Amino acid sequence: MHANTAPGTGTVDAAEVAKFEAMAAEWWDPNGKFKPLHNMNPCRLDYITRQIAAEFGRDLTTQQPFAGLRLLDIGCGGGLLSEPMARLGATVVGADAAPRNIPVAKLHAEQSGLTIDYRNTTAEALAEAGERFDVALNMEVVEHVSDPLAYLTACHDLLKPGGLMICSTLNRNPKSFAMAIVGAEYVMRWLPKGTHDWQKFITPDELYDLIRRAGLDPVDRKGMVFNPITWRWSISDRDLSVNYVTASLRR
Repeated sequence: MHANTAPGTGTVDAAEVAKFEAMAAEWWDPNGKFKPLHNMNPCRLDYITRQIAAEFGRDLTTQQPFAGLRLLDIGCGGGLLSEPMARLGATVVGADAAPRNIPVAKLHAEQSGLTIDYRNTTAEALAEAGERFDVALNMEVVEHVSDPLAYLTACHDLLKPGGLMICSTLNRNPKSFAMAIVGAEYVMRWLPKGTHDWQKFITPDELYDLIRRAGLDPVDRKGMVFNPITWRWSISDRDLSVNYVTASLRR
């Protein structure tokens, strides 16, 4: 067990949780500390919805294409992904290790007229309780945990056979250091200094290896690229140099 992991918390890093709790109230402010996530959200949602639709044979032009699917949003924060998934018809559980994120998420879902089961818990605790899902969203979480393999193994255990995990994170190279640390935290001041630990970033090959070791089959990976001219994110087949996203299936 890592020195910064409290007993009984599995792979949760207490310092990381405290850091995000401090920002919980700002989750839904599109111009606040989570502006980068709000900017990235349409791009993330486009990838997520296409992957789920392809895997489960759903038609995205229908009103609630994900009806009947049970979906887990791990590290749900204020619910930026949980809410659109609920609108698309999925039965959503939003889990976050930071307790103060949950009331924020619950309140916003209520105001939006959405039924979402938000819980202050971890992937490991849900897996131990025998919870199972068709889809697990695991977005920008793996670079914040103390033991990525143990965490991804819990994600595997949470999926039904044939279940789909979408996992996004940050590559580890000089460009990601320049963009995510220097650019986002120091120059643009999009994120509080210290939000990311570059040494915890994971290369696409490393993540594929971890996913396989956790018992999942990686089936897709794409880059998410920010264009500073248009101020928009887009999916790229080739450029995985900074942000990237993967899809994997439970055998």
